[in-house]
Amino acid sequence: MARRFYGWWVTAGAFITFGLAVGIPYYNISFFYDYFQRAYGWSRSDITFGFPLAAALTIWVGPLLIHRFSPRKLLLIGTALTALALFGFSRMGGSLRVYYTFWVVYTVGYILSGPIPHQLMVSHWFRRNRGKAMGIVYVGVGLMGSLGSILVKPLTQSYGFQTALFILAGMMFLAWPLVLFVLKDKPSDMGQFPDGDAAPPAEAAIVSRTFGELLRSYPFWLLLIGSFCSIGSIGAINFHMKFVFLDEGFQKGSQVDATWRNASVIILWSSIGGRLLIGGLADRFSKKAVMTATYVLVAATIPLLLVVTPGHNSYLYAFAVLFGFGMGADYMLIPLMAAEQFGVNTLARAMAVILPVNTIGQTWFPYFVSILRERYGSYWIAMSAVLAVAVMGAISIAILPRRSSVP
Repeated sequence: MARRFYGWWVTAGAFITFGLAVGIPYYNISFFYDYFQRAYGWSRSDITFGFPLAAALTIWVGPLLIHRFSPRKLLLIGTALTALALFGFSRMGGSLRVYYTFWVVYTVGYILSGPIPHQLMVSHWFRRNRGKAMGIVYVGVGLMGSLGSILVKPLTQSYGFQTALFILAGMMFLAWPLVLFVLKDKPSDMGQFPDGDAAPPAEAAIVSRTFGELLRSYPFWLLLIGSFCSIGSIGAINFHMKFVFLDEGFQKGSQVDATWRNASVIILWSSIGGRLLIGGLADRFSKKAVMTATYVLVAATIPLLLVVTPGHNSYLYAFAVLFGFGMGADYMLIPLMAAEQFGVNTLARAMAVILPVNTIGQTWFPYFVSILRERYGSYWIAMSAVLAVAVMGAISIAILPRRSSVP
């Protein structure tokens, strides 16, 4: 009797582990930025410099390590490092050097346990339903991230921000039982083929490309530049949203905390709809067209953030819903496009370059925004620069060929 296809169990497990490894820490660390500012007297640029510095120092991790280890091993190591970093943030005191060191630890953990291992598992388990499965897995990021956004405010108010960070650190280890007992790296581990088929798909026979072949391919550079620009724009908004609210008149403390929480929860819930809908569309229509449309949507929502002021909830809801929808789709489409362009057997190498470079974008853009904000005294010029970069990203994806020219 044929065994029932196990891929959907992998999807369900990855739904939770992805949410724990990425959704909770990445989407909620910025909540603590103004607490760091008040507790330690650091400037906004000091605070936002930690992630970009770490991204630059760890850009070698992906190309050197990702393709050498199985996704499950990457997840175990990465979640442990993420937990260590969050624990460090809760006990670091006022030393910027220690703060930046723990950002390095966090970034390595993010590279090892974040998008790449989950993308690899889904891409190996699915071919025809890859977009749908990827969308479901990415929903876990939005759902768990929104759960974290709901928790951090009462935890911080009741126990202080250090204890709240310590609790988030402990939550990383909830992923371990799923990694050990539920997730499987490839269908062959269970004697199966992608989508439960009786034979492997044709793409399984495509020879894996080398790093050199990828770097000589102009479609790879277009995808790299396009994703770098769009993810950088998203990072700038995620990490500065609370500071923008403060500049627009929201009061420090409970008012801005509540506004940030509402916006973050709506963004992450909206991202769930974006991931599910776009994942289904990517299985039916041109991935390039779908990806270009979502990049344009992200760019179009950037000006909305600057008109969110106290008493104008309609602007807040409009921004959060549209931005969240586009953000959710953007992250998920990158591995789908990479697999289509270069083949699933090359996905580990492609994403080992794309993810660290995108991490540079999503971390250095917020830092440059901090510099522009401090120089000009408002976010209008800074966010105009972010808008221009987002448009550049959409153009790069729009001119991608339908298939890669990699030999």
